[in-house]
Amino acid sequence: MTKNFRRPRSIVVGTLGSLTERRIPMTEPSWVQHALWWQVYPLGFVGAEPGWEALKQPVAHRLGQLIPWLDYVVELGASGLALGPVFSSETHGYDTTDYYRIDPRLGDDADFDELITQAQARGLRVLLDGVFNHVGRGFPAFQQVLAEGPQSPAASWFGLTWPESGWVPGSEPGYEDFEGHRHLVALNHAEPEVGAYVADVMQHWLGRGADGWRLDAAYAVPASFWKPVLAEVRRAYPEAYFLGEYIHGDYAEEVRTSTLDSVTQYELWKAVWSSLNDANFYELSSALERHNGFLDTFVPLTFVGNHDVTRLASRLINPDHLPLALTVLLTIGGTPCIYYGDEQAFRGIKEDRAGGDDAIRPAFPATPTGLSQAGWPVYHLHQELISLRRRHPWLHRARTTVRTLSNEHLVYGASGNGGTLTVALNLSAAPAELPVPFSAAAVLAGHGKKHPDRNTVNLSGYGWAVLGNTR
Repeated sequence: MTKNFRRPRSIVVGTLGSLTERRIPMTEPSWVQHALWWQVYPLGFVGAEPGWEALKQPVAHRLGQLIPWLDYVVELGASGLALGPVFSSETHGYDTTDYYRIDPRLGDDADFDELITQAQARGLRVLLDGVFNHVGRGFPAFQQVLAEGPQSPAASWFGLTWPESGWVPGSEPGYEDFEGHRHLVALNHAEPEVGAYVADVMQHWLGRGADGWRLDAAYAVPASFWKPVLAEVRRAYPEAYFLGEYIHGDYAEEVRTSTLDSVTQYELWKAVWSSLNDANFYELSSALERHNGFLDTFVPLTFVGNHDVTRLASRLINPDHLPLALTVLLTIGGTPCIYYGDEQAFRGIKEDRAGGDDAIRPAFPATPTGLSQAGWPVYHLHQELISLRRRHPWLHRARTTVRTLSNEHLVYGASGNGGTLTVALNLSAAPAELPVPFSAAAVLAGHGKKHPDRNTVNLSGYGWAVLGNTR
């Protein structure tokens, strides 16, 4: 078997099933309390060529293009770099062909090691993107099946259907794929060797300095698959962080069953921009109530943009609402994640077509000085809100309590073991005076003005304020 279909070095194949009953405490590593990610799609960021043909060219050492941006990330206030796919793939990174090799369009192991070294020197954690629901058609195990037929030892790795008349060399079996994409071949997660292989890949890159994994399309993988795999990995790397991509479903139950540390909070993402566009803070209020329930089990990854969705600046009908969305993101419980370019109000619309993600996964200039001046006010707004969050680290697990609610006005309290903040939002173009608690004595961020004689805050049109006891 070739290197990229190798069996794990340190795991006995077939033993993972015995771990399925091990109880894993539902806790995340302590460092995650202070985590705030800057998410990057590396292939887009460095301007890598799309397509398989580019992989036949010499290695292009582009991963280092991220290094001049690390100080920018630190100055933003982020504490971690969440990388999109960096492993060898056929096209966009989510069709992996070799989990042990850096995509040659990005570089090699030395480039990865240097990025890790430079990130660690600045105190930045690194999160990798693991696509373990499916592989590209070029994945050697699948190619072995195509070459050897049903007798291949790799046949059990996939959900295959063979013709009743028998296999003929050169023909293809039917196979399960990911959501109808025939170039994405689904793995068979009931096969113990698949679990052992995934665990080994995770440990390999954690051993090279990564701090955790985002598990792509985790919602398409049986939750029970992750439990023994993560138990094996945590035994060697107890401080590793595991985040699952979930779009819908019972988030809390998936976390309990899978033993993941967190999942992506798509419900809140939708409620933020939708409530602003529809002038309907009732939707956001409902989402915040559900969010409180999730925090009883785990701390969700919160975001207002990522590599799979239309950018916030393009999604919002009124650009004056963007600060309100950011205020919500950075004053509620969760582990916030900022998608690269969103901190500069980049625009981009995702389209349902080939290449439809290109607009939201752009190349960046060589250094931050190459950015347009137009985006820096939004960058500074991020800094202001992130600084506020840093001064109140208990916000990581904070619960929210809605105090004033109408279609266009919202006041909520965010409370945790360290105290309480009050957030006031005005969705209307007209100024508003909104009631706030007596404890909301001072404006800590935003442009509201606390009324000196009564417990209210005055907001301009589209205004916002975060209030607390002290500055």
